[in-house]
Amino acid sequence: SGLDIDALRIVANGVNKLRSKDNAVVVITHYQRLLDYIKPDFVHVLYTGKIVKSGGPELAHELEERGYDWIKAENA
Repeated sequence: SGLDIDALRIVANGVNKLRSKDNAVVVITHYQRLLDYIKPDFVHVLYTGKIVKSGGPELAHELEERGYDWIKAENA
């Protein structure tokens, strides 16, 4: 995302307002900071066009710490 911090908060607030038990929201990002404002219920990792790893919010934190090379290695 090329958003500055103020714009990021505005976008996140808009997305969070759409969330409900009756709505699903799909957010695609490589930008960890966005997940400080939009708390995901599920995290999915796409690699070569397929979902190769799924988990909860902790998966996003693991990706931030470890990067994506381990995902690539698991799916080589």
